Amino acid sequence: MSKKLEGKIALVTGGTTGIGLATAQRFAEEGAHVYVTGRRQAELDKAVALVGNATGVAVDSTRLEQLDELYARIRDAHGHLDVLFANAGGGSMLPLGEITEEHYDDTFDRNVKGVLFTVQKALPLLAAKASIILTGSTAGSSGTAAFSVYSASKAAVRAFARSWILDLKGRDIRVNTISPGATRTPGLVDLAGPDAQQQQGLLDYLASQVPLGRVGEPVEIANAAVFLASDDSSFVNGAELFVDGGQAQI
Repeated sequence: MSKKLEGKIALVTGGTTGIGLATAQRFAEEGAHVYVTGRRQAELDKAVALVGNATGVAVDSTRLEQLDELYARIRDAHGHLDVLFANAGGGSMLPLGEITEEHYDDTFDRNVKGVLFTVQKALPLLAAKASIILTGSTAGSSGTAAFSVYSASKAAVRAFARSWILDLKGRDIRVNTISPGATRTPGLVDLAGPDAQQQQGLLDYLASQVPLGRVGEPVEIANAAVFLASDDSSFVNGAELFVDGGQAQI
């Protein structure tokens, strides 16, 4: 049985933990050679060992010169890129009235600036039938207390996909957004602070808001990313694929 990404060159930014790591592992299982980026070398080395068929490159996606170095390495080694999963990002919580300029800049730099230039700088390398996948969020479609800046940044990511499919018309490159709901990742549980009981309380509360009655697991998001990366989704373009247990659909 052939693998869905056999012989493909894929890049997963923010691939050292959570959804990014799970996706890098699934891409490799499906036959791709995966470039994984992260900001911390120790975590990057661990991720590469877990993924297997992978190359790790220390990159902060908000630093344009580091993106240039990343794509130069991919170009020199392979000459092209087939799958780009622009996943690096994150955010923290502050309610209106307490939002700081630092909070805004950090969130939009990571989730908007980083995604924009990660994709734009990849364009010369992207092969025909390449797939670009952007990490959105259910937060981009619904309100969440103390999360407005993050929500706005993810709404911007969704808007990118809608316009970029027009900018790339004629190049046979697809752009789609994958929008996870509450998913059991370090980034999510850290929002509750370091106390394990509070973290579990957050997960339990979020599970109660999901029609399936539980939070998602990173591999479930990764499986959807494999679909968007592969020829199985060859006529899916500009779409937002919710992987949320129904959370944003009610």
